[in-house]
Amino acid sequence: QARLVESGGGLVQAGASLRLSCAASRRPISNYNMAWFRQAPGKEREFVAAISWTGGNTDYAASVKGRFTISRDNAENMLYLQMNSLKPEDTAIYYCAERANMFGSTSSDRNEYYYWGQGTQVTVSS
Repeated sequence: QARLVESGGGLVQAGASLRLSCAASRRPISNYNMAWFRQAPGKEREFVAAISWTGGNTDYAASVKGRFTISRDNAENMLYLQMNSLKPEDTAIYYCAERANMFGSTSSDRNEYYYWGQGTQVTVSS
């Protein structure tokens, strides 16, 4: 059973950058597709970015494409989200997620992810 812990959130001004990290434990992430989701107050949890188990394929929500970059370090069991040019509408709790089954293709469907972290708050002021 996987355990995911996010870090790196904070309060920043619009235009700033943040790098979120997700530390995985209890099982290696190397064979599993992973993703970042976010949830703003009063809104449903939404897809941000996904990465294949090899790191060779990535997918992004239209709202973050060109500004955010998802990456992974399988040797360190880490997932990352580099967020540049942050906007107030990026304010949310950010969650990392891991698929239950190995390999396969990336997915933006939150129901495809079984393991979730506790989230890290990102607040962007205008």
